[in-house]
Amino acid sequence: MTCIVQKYGGSSLAQVDKLRKVARLIADIKSQDIDIAVVVSAMGKTTDDLVAMAREISTKPPRREMDMLLSTGERITMSLLCMALHELGLDAVSLTGSQAGIITNDRHNDAQVIEVRPFRVQDELANGKVVIIGGFQGVSYKRDITTLGRGGSDTTAVALAAALDAQRCEISSDVDGVYSADPVTVAEARHLPVVSYPVMQEMSMAGAKVLHAHAVQFAKEKNIAIYARSTFDPGKETVIRRLSPGAIPGVQAVVSEKQIERIRLYGADVLAHFKKAVAYLESEQIPIKEVNVTGIGSDGDRSTASFVVSIQNIFGWEQIKAALINKIGAGIDIDIDLAALSLIGEGLNRNNQALQQVFDLLADNAIPILGITTTSFRISLLVPRDRIKKSVQLCHDRWVASNRIQQPGN
Repeated sequence: MTCIVQKYGGSSLAQVDKLRKVARLIADIKSQDIDIAVVVSAMGKTTDDLVAMAREISTKPPRREMDMLLSTGERITMSLLCMALHELGLDAVSLTGSQAGIITNDRHNDAQVIEVRPFRVQDELANGKVVIIGGFQGVSYKRDITTLGRGGSDTTAVALAAALDAQRCEISSDVDGVYSADPVTVAEARHLPVVSYPVMQEMSMAGAKVLHAHAVQFAKEKNIAIYARSTFDPGKETVIRRLSPGAIPGVQAVVSEKQIERIRLYGADVLAHFKKAVAYLESEQIPIKEVNVTGIGSDGDRSTASFVVSIQNIFGWEQIKAALINKIGAGIDIDIDLAALSLIGEGLNRNNQALQQVFDLLADNAIPILGITTTSFRISLLVPRDRIKKSVQLCHDRWVASNRIQQPGN
């Protein structure tokens, strides 16, 4: 029998009437003699409300206890959705991430899925049931409840689709797919019917909130097509899949991340400082990125190291930062109030043209560039946080709005 995995975002499940609508959508699919496993997020702003309550108690709540708290949101949703399905005459069962076999490493708040053992899910599907799984959560090999980071329900869905050998994975939310920029920021943002795995992964890592980067990685490894679509407004959708090299050249999206801080280390002991900083942040389970180390083994006084931290969803960052400064002592600076602007697409760094053009564009508009990193699919620039909206608009106008993005088959 055909099997599909669906994921419904929190906005699609925000009220009881929406839960009932989603139940009817699921019932329509089940009536086609299709096995269906459904991954759900917490209802509406439940996770935000839980975070706010935790911060009323503690400025730096223990990460393990935050996982215990935040995982309750999805449990509420999955139970209520099962009740709605039972009211429609469908046999449904709800499973937590651990019951569904989502095994993670032992990090808290941003755990990574290391294995999926879907035996319980398979048994329930074989018995004709609709299986509702709480997304965003799993269990570590130490048997602790873990969460997968914001947007982690996407990862749950794709990982399950791979383990179940599902025909497809559908990600349903309040938007009808992937856009060339955040439509809230850029009114002229374009809908993208097809996006390759590498481009989507770079977009997610650079701040786009449509899909979780780990979910795209799972899909790429297992070659599972992801269909991103609107829950209640069918029509357009974005398919994330494998594309041949060069299928969609040039800049496809302009993405931003608004809460960035950069740690800079310098001096004769820079390598020791760098190791100490990385070890401390790892002990606090704080991910870092855009690492750059120069001058090691030459002139020690001119050696430098730097990396950035995305602070938006880090609990107790100010205390962690203060402790880091205390551990390093002299030789550390932290740049605050930064944001990251990223041009995403294929072939951007085959020559220096796009890089030179973005330099000129921002300079002409008096927007300082405070850092630069590149990959095969991305050019990222650090700019002042209060200039990020203007920067995104300028770049989208220059590279996307003025050009027709050629989609495969067009």
